[in-house]
Amino acid sequence: MSAHIHQFLCLKDNFGVLVHDPESRHTAAIDAPEAGPILEALAAREWTLTEILITHHHQDHIGGIPGLKAEFPEARIIGPAREADKIGHLDQAVREGDQVKVGQLEAMVLEVPGHTSGHVVYWFEQDDILFTGDTLFAMGCGRGFEEPANILYNSLMKLAALPGELQVYCGHEYTLSNAEFALTIEPDNVLLRDRVAEVRQLRAENRFTLPTTITIELGTNPFLRVDEPSVQAAVGMPGGDPAAVFAELRERKNRA
Repeated sequence: MSAHIHQFLCLKDNFGVLVHDPESRHTAAIDAPEAGPILEALAAREWTLTEILITHHHQDHIGGIPGLKAEFPEARIIGPAREADKIGHLDQAVREGDQVKVGQLEAMVLEVPGHTSGHVVYWFEQDDILFTGDTLFAMGCGRGFEEPANILYNSLMKLAALPGELQVYCGHEYTLSNAEFALTIEPDNVLLRDRVAEVRQLRAENRFTLPTTITIELGTNPFLRVDEPSVQAAVGMPGGDPAAVFAELRERKNRA
């Protein structure tokens, strides 16, 4: 892997992430929750911000853009074309299948509507890295604010079909609360129980729970396991349509 990744907290529980290409010395911020911590991380590593890759328009993902641009006016803002009017000026408006460059690093854009209508993720295929914003979380998923549940379900299945070894970075440190909910759905899932124990230990040590992987999520994330009899039984829908099971599961998480 040639990309250097630095992860840190912004706001209360947002993740700031920097992606650095050591060959060209280009550095991208994945979303811009808050300018201060991102600028501090850049300064500590003597990295120059060259790109800002936005996943979706929510304020806790774009609020830091003005402060970052004030310090790095040449940094290019890249984000979903379907949300350009909500994000503001984009130097590159991207859609499904578009390529994004961070120096010599290259990411493919995948559209994953659901949490918001234009949400995108960035897949650095050669580096086995995926930045999922607020669509896929460790042992969870984002709320479907702007699209019905079946749209969000289809987006998650799109991500679930990606290579299992992908290192998945999400937009928030929600893993422990997601884990506790997942246990109410599949208390007998051995992989899940082991993962929850690991997460509890990490958080007790004030360590981050990310990245996860697609393989780990397929074994422990109930929102990716709605075709499993154990998940279907847990929501009282044995043999149910997976999309309908997902909708019920998401409603239960909303109320949790």
